[in-house]
Parts: sequence; structure tokens; C-alpha cells
Amino acid sequence: MEQQRFIKIDSDSFFGDYLYDQIVPQEHFLRRLSQLIDWDRFTRKLIKLYKGEGVVGRPPFDPQLLLKMALIAYLYHLSERQVEVHINENLPAKFFVGLAVDQKAPDHSTLTVFRERLIQRGKLKIFEQMLDEILLMAMQNGVRLGTLQLVDSVHSVANVNTSKDQNRQNKGKGPHDPDARWGAKHKRKVKTEDGKEEVQTEYFYGYKTHVSMNAESGLITSLEVTSGEAYDGKHFCSLVDHDLEQKLPVGIYAADKGYDDGDNHYYLDLLGLHSAIKLKRNRTHKKDKNKQVWLKLINTPEYKQGSAERYKIERKFGEAKQTHGLGRCRYLGRLKFGVQAFFTAMALNLKRIVKILTGVGFKTQVLPA
Repeated sequence: MEQQRFIKIDSDSFFGDYLYDQIVPQEHFLRRLSQLIDWDRFTRKLIKLYKGEGVVGRPPFDPQLLLKMALIAYLYHLSERQVEVHINENLPAKFFVGLAVDQKAPDHSTLTVFRERLIQRGKLKIFEQMLDEILLMAMQNGVRLGTLQLVDSVHSVANVNTSKDQNRQNKGKGPHDPDARWGAKHKRKVKTEDGKEEVQTEYFYGYKTHVSMNAESGLITSLEVTSGEAYDGKHFCSLVDHDLEQKLPVGIYAADKGYDDGDNHYYLDLLGLHSAIKLKRNRTHKKDKNKQVWLKLINTPEYKQGSAERYKIERKFGEAKQTHGLGRCRYLGRLKFGVQAFFTAMALNLKRIVKILTGVGFKTQVLPA
């Protein structure tokens, strides 16, 4: 079998690793991340999406280098143009992606081509496989997953000025982002001018990310993306299925009222799993005997545990939005938003893995060597 060839990135460096050893502390987050993950596994997986697979034609950049660049962009909330500059000016970042000290990062357009190649030839399946691979490596390295899974969805606003877009459509043109849809964010009680209370619904225009997260480890285990109008409960069972495909030690599933659907409760029971889906008021306050099964459910220890820990996934969504930019779409279209959602999930998981296994946090301040 012919040897795969990649563009050389460090073999001809005059400085070798000497400057990195002096400048990048052993406890730096990116050094620890570089050591904990077997990045060669991504080379073997991603090179299959290249036309010549690194054997025929001009040697490409090693795909793990471009993957690391993309992860830097999502870890530090940078655009593709910004991440090129960041890596050129930041030695820990340059060390992490595997470049020599005196070598410039690939042009930002190379990163764009890399993303488009993954979408065109792997769709979102390749991103799901990378998220699965990171989770598998975490478990192989000793990260413990508990039996409680938390399911919820988070919304992201489309990269569209809705007022201008409406004017555009009034002139007979198509929407700027044809895949985005209006969805309900949440309901809240507000006081009207006459002092009465009324329930108002807040809406958004964009997409949803449906997530299953392990409560004990804080790792995202399954993910799906939809347009904003999607009903959350419909995506519950497929998230459970994907968790089970990975042979996770699942036992309890907790979710908010948006997932309180008879089919979801039945599916968990069919699989021998405990439901901690928050029940709507009408289930426990009905005037017939059917409510007894629901009253029994809310008194189980599994339901109480799920209710007590459901906040953890909201905290994870807050981190995704405030630190990594998931609150607003980077790109147009569902597929490209899916790239953003999966890369954000990968970044969140990598941060958590490093913290669990080494105690080094993403924002830990370390002194230079």
C-alpha cells in the first residue's frame, strides 16, 4: 500500500521544540489537550474524505492540523480569518496545531475548503462520528459516565436581519437563509398596563440544537440540529437511540415539560429505562384514575434525581452561548449550522475532559516556564 503524504510542517524547523519547551507551560490547557487526545485517529478518519486520500495528487495538509485549527476557532470564538492570525501570533496555539515556531498557519481559505469538503462528502455524519470518537477516547482515558442523561434543546438566532429579509421577500426574492424558521423560545408572565397578568411567548428566527448530556461527566453524548419550529419531543427517542448505540451506561432520562409526550415515556419503559421527564400539570391533576401512574412516577428516586440535576444542561447551554458563540449562527443553512453545533459540542467536551483528567481548566492562569 502506498504511503500517505502530507505537507511538511515541522521537520525543517531550525528551532525544533526548544522554544515551545521554554514558552508553553506544562500545565497550559492546549498542551494538556494535545497530550490527552490521540489526534492521529482523526487523520485516519478524515483523510478518507479527500479525493486522493493523501496518496494520489498533491500532498494536502494533514487533516488533523486543520481540525485543530477549527477547534481553536470554536474554543476561543474566532472567525476563520481571525484564527489564522491568532495561531500566527500565539505560540501555545501554534504548538497545539503542530506547526513549527517559524512556520505560518495555513491560509483561512484552506480552513474554509476543509469545512466544505467535510460537508460535501461526509454531511453531518462525519461530525457526529468525531463527537463520538472524542467521547470514546474520554472513556478509554478513565472519564466516568453516570447513568443519568439530560435532554434539552437550545436555540440559535439565524445570521439574518429579519426586517430587511421581510422587505426582500416582499419584493419577490427568496429568504436570505431558506432553512431558518420562526420558533417559540419561552413563555413568561408579564403585567399589562391595567395591572393584569398575561402570558407572552417570545419568538426567535433560526435553528435548534437538540442535545443529550451525561449529568455526572458533563459530556455531550448525542446531538441533532433542526430549524427553529421543530417540536422538541419528536427528537427525544433518536437521541436515546444514539446514546445506546455508543453503549453508554444509561439508566435515567430527564427532560423538561417540552418532552412530556406519552410516546417518550412508553419508549423509555420499553427499553427498561427510567423516565424523569417533567410532567405537565394536567397529568397529575386530572380527575380520573389514570393519574395514579403519574403520581407514582414523581415519587420515584429516579424522577427526583432527574429533577434535581436538570439545571446542569441549562448551565452547559449558557457556556456554549456566552463563551463559544452558539447564540448566533455563523453561517447560512441547516447543514452549515450543524457544523457550528457539532464543533461547539466538541470544544465543550474537550474542555471538560481536560478538566476531569488533569484538573487544568480552560481559563486556568499559568505562569510562563
